[in-house]
Amino acid sequence: MAEIDRCPVLLLTPSGRDFVVAQALLQTARIDAESCKDVPQLGTKLSDDVCCVIVADEALNGTDLAALAGWVSSQPPWSDLPFVVLTRRSGPDRRLMAERLTRTLGNVTFIERPFHPTTFVSVVETAVRGRNRQFEARARMRELHEGEAHLRIALTAGQLGSWSLDLATHALTASATYKAIFGRRESDSFTYEELLASAHREDRGRVQAAVALSAETGCDYAIEYRNVWQDGTEHWVDVRARVVRDDQVARLVGVCSDVTLRKTSEDQLRRVNESLEVKVLERTAQLEDAHRTVLEEIRQREHTENLLRQVQKLEMIGQLTGGIAHDFNNLLMAIMANLELVRKEVRPDERAGRLVDGALRGAQRGAALTQRLLAFARQQVLKVEPVHMPALVHGMADLLERSIDATIELSIDTPDQVPFTRVDTNQVELAILNLVVNARDAMPEGGTIQISVDTARSAGDSDLSAGEYVRVTVRDTGTGMDAATLAKATEPFFTTKEVGKGTGLGLSMIHGLARQLQGALRLDSTFGKGTCASLWLPVTSRPAVEKRIVDEPNDDGSADARQLRATILVVDDDPLILSSTSYLLQDLGQDVIEVASGEAALEILRTGQKIDVLLTDFSMPKMTGVELATAARTLRPLLPVILATGYAELPDGAGVDLPRLRKPYQQSRLLHEIRNAVEHPVSRQSEGQ
Repeated sequence: MAEIDRCPVLLLTPSGRDFVVAQALLQTARIDAESCKDVPQLGTKLSDDVCCVIVADEALNGTDLAALAGWVSSQPPWSDLPFVVLTRRSGPDRRLMAERLTRTLGNVTFIERPFHPTTFVSVVETAVRGRNRQFEARARMRELHEGEAHLRIALTAGQLGSWSLDLATHALTASATYKAIFGRRESDSFTYEELLASAHREDRGRVQAAVALSAETGCDYAIEYRNVWQDGTEHWVDVRARVVRDDQVARLVGVCSDVTLRKTSEDQLRRVNESLEVKVLERTAQLEDAHRTVLEEIRQREHTENLLRQVQKLEMIGQLTGGIAHDFNNLLMAIMANLELVRKEVRPDERAGRLVDGALRGAQRGAALTQRLLAFARQQVLKVEPVHMPALVHGMADLLERSIDATIELSIDTPDQVPFTRVDTNQVELAILNLVVNARDAMPEGGTIQISVDTARSAGDSDLSAGEYVRVTVRDTGTGMDAATLAKATEPFFTTKEVGKGTGLGLSMIHGLARQLQGALRLDSTFGKGTCASLWLPVTSRPAVEKRIVDEPNDDGSADARQLRATILVVDDDPLILSSTSYLLQDLGQDVIEVASGEAALEILRTGQKIDVLLTDFSMPKMTGVELATAARTLRPLLPVILATGYAELPDGAGVDLPRLRKPYQQSRLLHEIRNAVEHPVSRQSEGQ
């Protein structure tokens, strides 16, 4: 990072005083600067390692900028070199000059002379920070490419074939090595039906049963069986996979290897061993036992090392995602917005159109990757709504009954007088089911599981704020836990279950869910006497309301844009996001007023100027978006406010009464939120309160 932070800033100012002043300010800010005497020399010094270019407009006036434009257009996907232009022009000339430089240089920020030193340093530091984030993105892209290359090398070195199977449609995707293991050429089609047909008739049932078991329970798929090639020869394969769920689609993803030689060797060795004398067999058995013991010890050590690596990865991701989510989403916002506008300027069947579509899809995949990282770090966005917990538990009764053994008695006590609580219904149902399954596993000989719902009051402590809570309690008469086990129960990957029967993430994820809902998970257990797990959820005075159907945004917002004409006040301290959002709205025919701070927005509101919607970023210096919304509603109580944020979740009590537009957003979603705010100002405001 130290080398990145010290990357040079190129400076082109023909006026001697401008150069001296700018260089002095940059030295004060500890920013390295290299001077250029003219535009051709500037063009020769441009490189991917330059942080920023500061140039006076008179140096560009009347100069051929083709070389600069060519370099800018040939930047790699991660790069968007910022240009800071010092200008004295005003009126139509300035506008024409600004349009020309923006088209030519792309990422341009203008500073009007004479400028304040603080303004100059702030703009340059912002450009340098943005460039450093681009360098970080470059490093991450290189790491991903290296990881993919290593994976390909590992599969080739291990002679492993990769494959995936859609459990709903049974669509099979197989690599060339996988097809070769089953006696097929790379060009041959290979369907799941052909795969089953190639299995030995005595093993075919086991294959189908193993696939069905993994599809039903989500357990790992691991099997060795014989397959018959088209030439009639028999071969053994070892197939392993895991169930991966993505967007409600379940797939088996794994690898396959040819173990014919091993199985043949094992068969030959078995026949030889059967012919040996009893003493030789006994000695061989002893050696095999010792060998298995060593292998088990090695496997246990490898398993422990894998768990340690997983814990380290989880800790690293948990630290990184919360800190980089906002900046990464802002970066994707600027990329996606500009690409979406550029896409409208080129024909989709042209090469430029295809390139823009590819870049936009890549940015969208980056946004999806951010959300998956947030979900893994237990910072997922929850869909909370008022829920009557007794009704929720009773609705799960049939599912819970099917999840336990006949030797276990299930008792549910849920009085109707329990108040509402604001939760994510699906996540809480999964948490209760997880607690019941844990209780079931703790009673192999049978017992009783009691589920109760009541209210409790917390006096306030480090884990739970003072107040009223709805408490869901799952109590069992199982084996219980000692003090040492209880202290580690909610740690990631800690489990008391047998190897392969538990991930150790259940109680950890329930604990994280409770914390996100401003509640807590409390465990009380005595070894030999059972366990009591209590899920505390805060009480809400809001009853369940009938959901109002709101039109979803379509892919093309042009029709909605023609029906809507509004004046939107856009507030964002990031120039890239501010300009990108404004361009998106202007492209839809809306009137836009741009400001870079909350105070500037309030000044406009105080003038009485017509404003239909206030669209503000959440994270801004001096005044956050929530603070701005509060002040704006003091001036204009009925003004619709939309809060744009790149965070997965906001701090406690921040912005819960505001419609949220999560970055990065597309033009159709932006128009959808603006239209709802304009057409339903009262209802939209009341829904969040």
